[in-house]
Amino acid sequence: MTEQAQALFGPHPFASQMSEDQIASLLPEYLAMSQAFPYLQAGSQRDLIFDAMHQNRDIARDIELTSVVANFICWDETGGHGRILQGDKAALPDILVTEYFHSNLLRKDASQLLGRAILPNYSDRTKQYLHSLFAGLSSKDALVRCAYMVAFELHAADMIQSLWTTLVRTFKARPDDLEYFRVHVGGEDPAEKYHGEMTGRLIGKLVPPGSSDRFLDEFDRAYQLSVQWCRDLLGMVVRTGDDCSEIQHHGRCHCGSIKFHVSAPRELSAIRCNCSICQMSGFVHLLVTGNKLRIECGEEFLTTYQFNKNIARHTFCRLCGVKPFYRPRSSPSGFSVNVRCLDRRTIERIRITEFDGEHWEQAFASMHQDPESCGENQRSELEWRA
Repeated sequence: MTEQAQALFGPHPFASQMSEDQIASLLPEYLAMSQAFPYLQAGSQRDLIFDAMHQNRDIARDIELTSVVANFICWDETGGHGRILQGDKAALPDILVTEYFHSNLLRKDASQLLGRAILPNYSDRTKQYLHSLFAGLSSKDALVRCAYMVAFELHAADMIQSLWTTLVRTFKARPDDLEYFRVHVGGEDPAEKYHGEMTGRLIGKLVPPGSSDRFLDEFDRAYQLSVQWCRDLLGMVVRTGDDCSEIQHHGRCHCGSIKFHVSAPRELSAIRCNCSICQMSGFVHLLVTGNKLRIECGEEFLTTYQFNKNIARHTFCRLCGVKPFYRPRSSPSGFSVNVRCLDRRTIERIRITEFDGEHWEQAFASMHQDPESCGENQRSELEWRA
């Protein structure tokens, strides 16, 4: 599955060239994730146990399986497994030495590279990512829990290796001097390999026959969540102060046969139109140029509907009937994306302008004569946060 993920998402974002200043901005975000993860993983089974208690029923086997793997991962992330490997049972009291927590090993490595101590930075984007990750790890659907556990561990191996390589290259450091990275992916017997194998074995035990497609869909979604967070971090550290930097928003039709992504800012400017077809479909328009949208899969499921002037090409999924995007009359070479079909986890805010599509020609002419007039006294704002 590692090869599948790498083929789908390409080289890891952290493998790109970074300056020392960029890394200095990125590491506190990364430290926040590293610090929070074992606590989130430890708490992910909480509601599953309380649900069994409230219903007075036995613990299901799927909960036993995800719990035992989650417990070991937490034990390893907080240094326990490493202590036992080094000193056998006699080393058990050393688990109180929290400097062995993996997040604290990272903190030490970062301080060594930067020449100063760092603190975790729980930015809005990192908090959003961690909330979404926890939702997957704690899902009552065993298949979803499995997908998120497998995706996180496989992504972590690629992420840590990529960042390690970049840090060594940028700071001209000795690889073995960076203990956090050496512990995870270094040497002949790296720990992340076992994390991947351990979570991977859950697939055969938790994914029912005939559910492979649904599992792969959830796995891709979970892996994309982590990759997108890493991409967003790079976007945050290279941002020059404007709020128009673009990220990839992923979207889909209702049945998931059509998947796509669109490049746009985190804060979207959208249009709500009152023409006949938009009124009936509830379409909320995000207008982008043609090079901003890419269909990931399912193009063969698109069917086209045209009416009136036959300029706009309304494209629908022929299986579920949803219109995720289309070629609009106002810009036939571009796309209008249905904001309602986008993954909300990457959207920070939506500013909506009303457009009088019932009187299209007059409204379109007015908008181009005075771009601000079309939104005067007609703007609204939606908060979509994960």
